[in-house]
Amino acid sequence: MSFQRIKERAQTEWSEFAGAGRRRVLIGAATCGRAAGALEVMEEFRHQLEEHSLTGEIEIKEIGCNGLCYAEPLVEITSANGERVLYHSVKPKMVAKLVESHLRDGEPVRRRALAVMEGDTLPGVPRFKELPMIAGQVRVVMRNCGVIDPTDINHYIARGGYSGLSRALEMDPEQVIDEIKSSGLRGRGGAGFPTGRKWAFARQSPGDQKYVICNADEGDPGAFMDRSVLEGDPHAVLEGLMISGYAIGAQTGYVYIRAEYPLANERLSIALAQMKEHGLLGSNILGRGFDFEILIKKGAGAFVCGEETALIASIEGKRGMPRSRPPFPAVSGLFGKPTNINNVETLASVSAIMEKGADWFSQYGTENSPGTKTFALAGKIERTGLIEVPMGIPLRAIIEDIGGGVGEGKTFKAVQTGGPSGGCMPASLLDTPVDYEHLAEAGSIMGSGGMVVMDEESCMVDVSRYFLSFTENESCGKCTPCRMGTQHLLNILTDICEGRGRLDDIERLRKISKAVADGSLCGLGHTAPNPVLTTIEYFESEYLAHIKDHACPAGVCRNLTEFTILADTCTGCTACGLACPVDAISGTKKEPHVIDQTICIHCGACRTACKFGSVLVGPRPREGQLVGG
Repeated sequence: MSFQRIKERAQTEWSEFAGAGRRRVLIGAATCGRAAGALEVMEEFRHQLEEHSLTGEIEIKEIGCNGLCYAEPLVEITSANGERVLYHSVKPKMVAKLVESHLRDGEPVRRRALAVMEGDTLPGVPRFKELPMIAGQVRVVMRNCGVIDPTDINHYIARGGYSGLSRALEMDPEQVIDEIKSSGLRGRGGAGFPTGRKWAFARQSPGDQKYVICNADEGDPGAFMDRSVLEGDPHAVLEGLMISGYAIGAQTGYVYIRAEYPLANERLSIALAQMKEHGLLGSNILGRGFDFEILIKKGAGAFVCGEETALIASIEGKRGMPRSRPPFPAVSGLFGKPTNINNVETLASVSAIMEKGADWFSQYGTENSPGTKTFALAGKIERTGLIEVPMGIPLRAIIEDIGGGVGEGKTFKAVQTGGPSGGCMPASLLDTPVDYEHLAEAGSIMGSGGMVVMDEESCMVDVSRYFLSFTENESCGKCTPCRMGTQHLLNILTDICEGRGRLDDIERLRKISKAVADGSLCGLGHTAPNPVLTTIEYFESEYLAHIKDHACPAGVCRNLTEFTILADTCTGCTACGLACPVDAISGTKKEPHVIDQTICIHCGACRTACKFGSVLVGPRPREGQLVGG
């Protein structure tokens, strides 16, 4: 069947799904939505529709994550008059009202409405594109997330899907590579190497068998970009993988994805089956003489397998450990054959570029870093979620305008970009453009796109210790600088956090960090010291407070912290006592409370619970030292 015929059929189905007058309920049921209760909400919708005899008239569909994770579960309802309204924080007990008012009577429930979707109006409710978290975004990779049913290939095709593949198959492979080069696309996995050049190397490497691999081994704490894209729009990634295979001369592709992503794995399997049904996978694809197969390889969760050569070893059935380069995978990769590896976001960008053209893509971003980048906003920030913004946007715009700042009257302290191996950037660098060069100058990295925000109650020494504990644990142990160096760094940081620090520890941290960065075999070791070096550079005063004053200014390190309640401002609301896990707080309602220091475990739960700022943080007296002495 010709692609034109496939597209016509898809557009017909899309019209039946999204056409005028179609009443429907779309529920964000990706992993984030499910964690917030989306499946329970969906079940209640089915029950209420049956109760109101509306089951046959209204369609319920699961969609992917639209990025507004802070507002989950999200439900979009379209009534008979075409009003499309997005509701936030929907609970099962709210569903009856939504069905009766919006679906039955055509009257949206404004108090629960987050936004009106494109093309509709509802006084008092902003349009979706006007939401602070959405207004500054440009969606290329996430173009279909939260819009289509990810288990229906026709939805993807109707919105331009596989047009890029069809166009590519009408071109010579070298022309496809030139198109990607012209777009300026750089690898979104972290290193930022030009994608077109990478493909050209694999294309030029001699070999009767070549491979392409999608690296979906996302393992950074606080990162969920790849997972969300695969759950919400798997075909965008698979199409990009096929285009890369055609460009370099490969007939087999792998998606290497961790087994901890069950929903993403399920969506990928469904997508592959549908591709075969539509003649978009297998032999003589679209009648153009191109044969291609895609296999899914589930990883066991080793962070180091995100590194290309370790990933290759894992697919081959070996222990996932990096090897020395050269030879690079483009020359000798999977099973010793030329291999090209790109990550999820890179491939989703490829399919969009081949559909709309290099010039369209390069209009966004900067000259050296064209296009857009997805980021997972997490930590101490008002609007957590997944965003996609043009390269070069200032950090301040992401954190304050899109993310809404740290909130609750707290003060922004730092943001870590690039995952556990990224650097921690202070408030003084908030105007830094987010691109490969400027982040590197600040001592951080782009990474795959994790962005963890910290406020005044975050201890930067403890933050450094936390991320070092991750990289030390995930080190494969093959090379000595990484294996031993990360252990020594972690031990020193632990000593500082527990009150055993010495003044020469800071210089020792710097020296060991340099040795680890310079001597390690792969990127894990090269970048593991970044949290240490940046927190020392920008927050050395906190290290000195831990070491010299035996105090944790943020009140995080338990051995160095004591909490007391200020009687003059304590209202006796009892919130602190209810939050205390060991019942160390006593007091009656409307009377000042007191913390029993002999029981207190210094966890800080009381400070978090107090809304009046009555819980004070101070240094914990050393053994034999009088309080206040």
